[in-house]
Amino acid sequence: MSERANASVIPFNVEDEPGQESFSEDLAEQVQNLAERPHMAEAVRMAEAIVFASAEPVSEKQLAARLPDGINVALAMRELQRIYARRGVNLVRVGDAWAFRTAGDLAFLMSRDTVQQRKLSRAALEVLAIIAYHQPVTRAEIEDIRGVETSKGTLDTLLETEWVRMRGRRKTPGRPVTYGTTETFLDHFALEEIRDLPGMEELKGAGLLSGRMPSNFSIPQPPADPDALTEDEDPLTDIDLEELGLLTPRVTED
Repeated sequence: MSERANASVIPFNVEDEPGQESFSEDLAEQVQNLAERPHMAEAVRMAEAIVFASAEPVSEKQLAARLPDGINVALAMRELQRIYARRGVNLVRVGDAWAFRTAGDLAFLMSRDTVQQRKLSRAALEVLAIIAYHQPVTRAEIEDIRGVETSKGTLDTLLETEWVRMRGRRKTPGRPVTYGTTETFLDHFALEEIRDLPGMEELKGAGLLSGRMPSNFSIPQPPADPDALTEDEDPLTDIDLEELGLLTPRVTED
């Protein structure tokens, strides 16, 4: 009889194997990922088509409404962003929305086709910076910060560029209009969110602030959600929009 015949069989309990439980969980997760991969790949293709066909940045809420149920929209968009990272066009995030934009290092190729916009005046740039950092802010508050009167034409110019919008009305006597920035502002200045605005050290490094600033000088932190009204703001109503010339008055029959 051979030695193999005399060999004893040592029972092996799979459940007692160290790490077996975590191994099973990892395997199950891999199997689930393999099962979901085709669905995610198709969702990425669908999201690509939606964003490509849109003239405006597409919000994740809009994408979620058009993609299959159960799809992780944020994950799908990050995957699509990775795919386009080294291409001639990149997928960029604009606030809570997504859009395709020419790769930054290839922007020079579009220079002949771009429309040269009139440069903003120094006053308009100052007002724009104040609105961006201090929003929500009223015209009186802008004038208080600048120390000079702000003409209506300056605000009108910023409103026409669609970089600035009327947010609401301050809950103070006279109910002055409050101003804030828009997603068009974020898109133009390649900002993912308003809090990506440069801080004090960055502004000093770019030569936009003097190195001899007062010790108590500080730059305010923009709100995390520039679309949310603050406690001292009321939303704009149809009556407000009519008064501001933003809505055609209703014609009532006698």
